[in-house]
Amino acid sequence: MVTPSNSGPTRIAYLLSQYPAISHTFFLNEVLLMRERGFSIETASVNSIHPPAGGFPEDEMREAARTFYIKETPKGRILKILLETLIRRPGVVRRGLSAALALRPWDLPGMAYSLFYLVEAILLGEWMQRRGCTHLHVHFGGSVATVGMLTSIAWEIPYSLTIHGPEEFYDVGSSFLEQKLRQASFVTCISDFCRSQLYKIAPVTSWGKFEVCRLGVRTAVFTPPPETARETLHIVSVGRLHPAKGQMILLGSIRELLDRGLQVRLSIVGDGDGRSSLEQFIETHDMKGSVTLHGALSHPATRALLGTADLFVLPSFAEGVPVALMEAMSMRVACISTFVAGIPELIEPGTQGLLVPPSSQTHLTEAMASLIEDASHRKALATAGREKVLSSYDLYTNIGKLSKVFERHGVIGSSPETPAPEVAS
Repeated sequence: MVTPSNSGPTRIAYLLSQYPAISHTFFLNEVLLMRERGFSIETASVNSIHPPAGGFPEDEMREAARTFYIKETPKGRILKILLETLIRRPGVVRRGLSAALALRPWDLPGMAYSLFYLVEAILLGEWMQRRGCTHLHVHFGGSVATVGMLTSIAWEIPYSLTIHGPEEFYDVGSSFLEQKLRQASFVTCISDFCRSQLYKIAPVTSWGKFEVCRLGVRTAVFTPPPETARETLHIVSVGRLHPAKGQMILLGSIRELLDRGLQVRLSIVGDGDGRSSLEQFIETHDMKGSVTLHGALSHPATRALLGTADLFVLPSFAEGVPVALMEAMSMRVACISTFVAGIPELIEPGTQGLLVPPSSQTHLTEAMASLIEDASHRKALATAGREKVLSSYDLYTNIGKLSKVFERHGVIGSSPETPAPEVAS
């Protein structure tokens, strides 16, 4: 059994579904800043990475070079680790197998998936042993957390979770969320709404291990550009191209605004399976001159595009608390989004931005039209939006709060880290 030392620093393994990832910059920021605060963190990723066009920035390339990619483990190496673990640590295999098979009893396809997760858990635990990691932290509550939970059970390693939502809340049973929460030493939630969803399924006696730790952005980097008067108002939206992000509703609203004679252009940043349907809509409604699908951009390129925005719109149907909204607000861009999950905690409607009912093209069109036609209101919302991010969603401040949560639960940092040597298996 591996347990954190009460007398010395804890070496932490962060497990992520994909790291680094162009759409999840907050993972990178959290890891780097927690290290700056003296936490010794190693990173593992279940899946391989997909660099954007032009490659990753230098920080992310360095992180990729030091990250353990579980699915890239050669088959011969996998077999060797499994056999050695079975012979030398039979208890690991016994505990892991018992936990994995209990997830979907009498469901043969489901049991097969559970066994795949167990193999990943054994590989992860063996890597943690070699790296000297004694605590595991996992972001998100889906399949990546299933691997984390099985690792914790099999290797008797304490683990913790950061829950974002909303996917985990849709089918609590199939995501095994209740079991994951029970096994976790502590759980951080990115919003009060997120924590409320965990309160619904967890016994009151365990509520004390759920703590709200908000995400944040580098407010010193996402700074307002000089004000520039533009004849055609520029609207920007950032997010993966998926029906849940509401981009089709946004295109419908843009078409209505153009039909009213308003001079607007729309830039959408992101990629995904929904791209073809958006392209078809743009083609059908002859909007190529007014709408640009930029695809996935690097972080500097996205920030530069935000610097030209008059309005940021994210009409999502499902969200946690979008970092893309925080970035736009930090750059003093007026924002419109939806009454979904934790978004009202970020944007007080009518004060720091506008919120509309999700899926309502009519409400979205009217909200956009009101800000297009009222520059002073747009400016007031933008100013208040940046103030909100500075006060509640500054990355450095919130990482400081996160580090204190870790320490309260016995995961201790030290002086700035030095790389740990590999331990022979």
